[in-house]
Amino acid sequence: MPTLSQPSLLTRPSLLHRLRDWRDNSSWEEFHRLYRRFIHGLATRAGLSSSEADEVVQEVLQNVAQRISDYEIRDRRGAFRRWLMNQTRWRIADKFRQRDQASLPDGTHVVSPLNDHCDPMEDVPVENDIVDFWEVEWQQHILNTAMECLARQVPAKHFQAFELYSRQGWPVRRIAHDLEMNAATVYLIAHRLTKRLRNEVDRLRDRHG
Repeated sequence: MPTLSQPSLLTRPSLLHRLRDWRDNSSWEEFHRLYRRFIHGLATRAGLSSSEADEVVQEVLQNVAQRISDYEIRDRRGAFRRWLMNQTRWRIADKFRQRDQASLPDGTHVVSPLNDHCDPMEDVPVENDIVDFWEVEWQQHILNTAMECLARQVPAKHFQAFELYSRQGWPVRRIAHDLEMNAATVYLIAHRLTKRLRNEVDRLRDRHG
C-alpha cells in the first residue's frame, strides 16, 4: 500500500476562489461529495445517529456556502480547514445539547457555552489531539475516495487483485491462484495501480488540500 505524506491543514486558495462562483457546479459538487461524507462520518463516530449526522452536514455546508465569500475577503490562507473543523465540532456539540434538552422537564434549558455573537472565522484554540485526529481522518478519507475512483476506472478483476495485494496483504501466489492469474501479472497490476492511486490522491489533495 502506498505511503502517503502528511500535508499541513490547508485547503488550496484556488478551490476557495472557485467556490465563490455559484455557477461553478463541478467544484461545488466535488466539494459537497467529499466533505459531506467526511463530516457525516465524524459525526457518527462521535456518537450521533445517522439522521443527526445528516443535520450536522447540512448545517456545516450551508454555513460554508453562506460565509465563503466573507472568508475569501479576509484572505486568511491556511485557516479554512481549521474553521471547518470548528464548525463541525460545534454542530456535533449542539446535537448532544439538544438531546440533553429533550430529556429535561419542560421549561428547563441547557445553557450553550457558545456566544451567539462569536465569530466562527476567528482562530479558536483547539487541542493538538483533536487537530491530529481530524488530519488522520481526513487523509484516510482522501485515500478511501481515491480507491473508489480507481475502482471505477479499471477492470474489476484488476482492482480486486490490487486491493488484495495492497490493502489486505495477501501473498501474490494466493492472489494469482484465486483469481486465475500468473504471479507476474499480479505484480504488474499492483505496480501500475499503485502509481494511478498516488496520482488520484495527488489530484484530490490538489483540489481539496
